Amino acid sequence: MNKYKIKTLNNISSKGLERFPLDRYEVASDLGEPDGLILRSASLHDMAVPSTLKAVGRAGAGTNNIPVSAMSSRGIAVFNAPGANANAVKELVVTGMLLAARNIIASWSFVHGLSGDAEAMSKAVEAGKKQFKGFELPGRTLGVIGLGAIGVKVANVAQDLGMQVIGYDPAITVGNAWQLDASVEQALSVEELLSRSDFVSLHVPLIDATRSLINADRLGLMKPGATLLNFARAPIVDEAAVLAALQQGRLHRYVCDFPTPEARGHAGVIALPHLGASTQEAEDNCAVMVADQVRDYLETGNVRNSVNFPEAILPMTDGAARLAVANRNVPNMVGQISTVLARRSLNIADLLNKSRGDLAYTLVDVDGELPAEVLDELRDIDGVLSVRAIDH
Repeated sequence: MNKYKIKTLNNISSKGLERFPLDRYEVASDLGEPDGLILRSASLHDMAVPSTLKAVGRAGAGTNNIPVSAMSSRGIAVFNAPGANANAVKELVVTGMLLAARNIIASWSFVHGLSGDAEAMSKAVEAGKKQFKGFELPGRTLGVIGLGAIGVKVANVAQDLGMQVIGYDPAITVGNAWQLDASVEQALSVEELLSRSDFVSLHVPLIDATRSLINADRLGLMKPGATLLNFARAPIVDEAAVLAALQQGRLHRYVCDFPTPEARGHAGVIALPHLGASTQEAEDNCAVMVADQVRDYLETGNVRNSVNFPEAILPMTDGAARLAVANRNVPNMVGQISTVLARRSLNIADLLNKSRGDLAYTLVDVDGELPAEVLDELRDIDGVLSVRAIDH
C-alpha cells in the first residue's frame, strides 16, 4: 500500500503530526505531490495546487487564507478545527474585559514611569491611583454576538462571573444551544443587543454579511461608556467609526487582537498582537483535531468539520471497496453513478449521499474490486469534480 503524503506549510504541533502513523504516512514540509496539506496561517491563494491534493487542513478556525471556492471546484475538502482554541480565546476575552474595567494598561504605564526612592514612589502612587478608578464586572451586561464554540464559552464564563448575559445568533446549532447556560437571554437583533450591553464581544466569522458589522450607525446605539471586544476578525469592525466613537467619549474602550497604525497609541484602544489562540494547549488541540479529520477523510472518505463539504459519515462495509465522489449539486448525479457501477456488474453494498449548497458528496461501498476504468467513467460525468477509490 502506498503511503499518504502530508505536507506541512507552517510549524504544526508535534502532537497533531503524531496522529499520522509512520507506516501509512509521510509527513514533511518539502514533499512533492501531497495528498493533504496541513497549515496554520500560510496563504494558499497564490499557490499552485498539486493535482494529487485531496484535503486541506487548517489548524485553527478561520479559513481566510484558503481559496475555499477554488478548492471546492476541484473536489478538494477543506477542514478546520472549530472549538479547539475556544478556551484560549475565552480566557483572553475575560482578560480584555478586566483590562478595560480596571484600567490596567494605563495604571501599569503610570507605575512604569515612576521614579525616585520608595517614599517618593509611595506618595506618587497614593496621589495618582484615583485617576485609574475602575468598576467591577458583576451586575454588568455582556452581549455576545455569535454563539458558536467560543461565544458559548464566553457567555457561560461571564455568567459565572456574575454578569448578565444576552446573546444573538440566529444560526445557533442545536449542540451549541445545549451547551449554553439557560440563563443567557436571547436578543432578537444586533441592534437590541448593542443598546442593552455594557460590554459587547464579537464571535462571528468574516464573511460578506459580517464585514463592518459594527459600523457608525450601530455604534451610535451602544450605551455611553460601553466596551467593545473584537477577538474574531479585524474587518468585522469599522475601525474608523470605533476611533471616532472613542474620541467622542461614547465608547469606554475598544479591546481587540488586531493592531493597526491608526489605532496604535490611542488611549481608548487596547490592542493585543493576535494572541487569541496563542497557547500551547490551543495549538495542540487544533493540530490534533484537524489531523484526525484529514486522516479519517483520506482513509475512509468520511467528512467531519469541513468548511465546504457536507458532513458525511458512513461506516466501512466489511469486504467492500469504497468509492468517494464529489460533484456539483445537480439532479441525477447518484443515478448516473449507479448506472456506471451497474454496467460493470458492481453491486452497491451501501451508499450515502449528502449535499451542501452547490456541492454534493457520495460515498459508495461496492462488492468486489473497483477497476480503474470505472473511476475514469465516473470522472467523465458532467458535474463530477473528483473521484477516488479508498484502499482498505
